[in-house]
This record gives sequence, C-alpha cells and structure tokens, in this order.
Amino acid sequence: MESHDHRVLPPGSPVPPGVADAGEAPPADAVSALAAAGRPVLVTLTADGPEPDPGLLAAASVYAWLGASLFRAPEPQAAALGQVLDMVASIRGTRPPAVSRRGLA
Repeated sequence: MESHDHRVLPPGSPVPPGVADAGEAPPADAVSALAAAGRPVLVTLTADGPEPDPGLLAAASVYAWLGASLFRAPEPQAAALGQVLDMVASIRGTRPPAVSRRGLA
C-alpha cells in the first residue's frame, strides 16, 4: 500500500465499487494476492464482545501489513482498530508518527 488510506466500515455495509472483497478471516496469501493485483482489499472481521478483541486487532494488523485497506468490523472495535491501522501505517513508513521524540538517551 503506497499511502495511509485505511477505512473502517460498519458491519453489513456494501462493498464499495472497485474493491476486492476478501471475505471474513481470509487466508493471508489470498489477501496478499488481491492486494498485489492493485485493487483496494476489504476484509471483514468479527468479535464476540464489546471490548477490543486482541485477536481481531492482531489479525487486522497482519491484513493491513499485507495490503488490505478497508475493514468491516463491529462498532465497539472501530476505535481500537483505527489505532492499530495507524500503528501499522507508521511502522511501514506510509504515515508519519503522531509524536517524534529524539535524543532520549
């Protein structure tokens, strides 16, 4: 992914035009292949409870690293998911860090 452009969509939202739908909990190689084709990739994530689900967030970070740019997730997960996607973009170098600290030694 060339730029920081991740979006979190509500559950049940339609697939935007031109977007490849990888489905729910797709295999990593499928997401990589779809992203390599050059189209934006949508991944659907599900969670059981209202608290941020560590498994969902971990999976989202891997999918984002592989090139997925749109995520369908339950509303209670949206804020934490956004933070995870920002973190991945910062690590990849496609988003500047929110705070830069230098000379902390």
